[in-house]
Amino acid sequence: MTNEPTTGALDVPGATLYYEQRGSGPVLLLIPGAGADAGLYKAVTRDLATRYTVVSFDPRSMSRSPLDGPVADQRVDVWSDDAYRLLELLSPDEPADVLGCSAGAIVALDLLARHPGRVRRVVAHEPPLVELLEDPAPYRALYAEVRDIFRKEGAGAAMARFSEGLGGERSPDHQAELPPEIQEMAPRMYANLPVFLEHILCPFTGWAPDVAALRDAAHQLVPAAGRESREQVGLYGPAARLAELTGSPLAEFPGGHLGVTERPAEFAGRLLTALAGEPQPAAV
Repeated sequence: MTNEPTTGALDVPGATLYYEQRGSGPVLLLIPGAGADAGLYKAVTRDLATRYTVVSFDPRSMSRSPLDGPVADQRVDVWSDDAYRLLELLSPDEPADVLGCSAGAIVALDLLARHPGRVRRVVAHEPPLVELLEDPAPYRALYAEVRDIFRKEGAGAAMARFSEGLGGERSPDHQAELPPEIQEMAPRMYANLPVFLEHILCPFTGWAPDVAALRDAAHQLVPAAGRESREQVGLYGPAARLAELTGSPLAEFPGGHLGVTERPAEFAGRLLTALAGEPQPAAV
């Protein structure tokens, strides 16, 4: 099977969304994290497209999805509306499955909370929701510091502090170690960094989900986190807390925050299990 997509563009209020489709069957919408784009999911779709029509897209203001006007602070509900409109276009007659990673998981949670009838099951992988943590103050301060460093010193210094603050050990400049699909996306991600650092990082991480609505839709929700993120409170902690608040069991996935690119075949297998509603191995 070829992994080359069919591409399209959807006009939405204030932007034009670039999207890609692969495979056949019911729709599975993949929402990338801020700074990334549809290319984040290129490797994982090889396995997913055997069962699904896999749809991935560039969020507004990222890569190939330009805004109609100047960039401003981005809003979770607006990005969620974009995802809703994509589903209305590409899966008009039946609910779709959704995977969101990082900031994309935040968008997926809002989509589920506001439009539970539009989705069948949502896997929210490591949404970095500061306000769900028992002690959010250090992470509020970290993300504000990262934005301030960006304003004063640029994207490179800001991303180094970002990685350090979350417990990362590698510099984001290790492009040679990235999978080929991510190396292809890397120049676009680098170009997206100013928008991510100035207009997305703080507004998205500080967003408060509608926990009551998510609790009502708990049977459709799979909070997820990477096994290798267990010691990274800012990444693993919100997903674990979301599981507690909603009663939806936490699902551990292979790899860490970027498990979808680090271990795409294993990640796809675990995702298919989660979407099928099969019991998830408990975190130990």
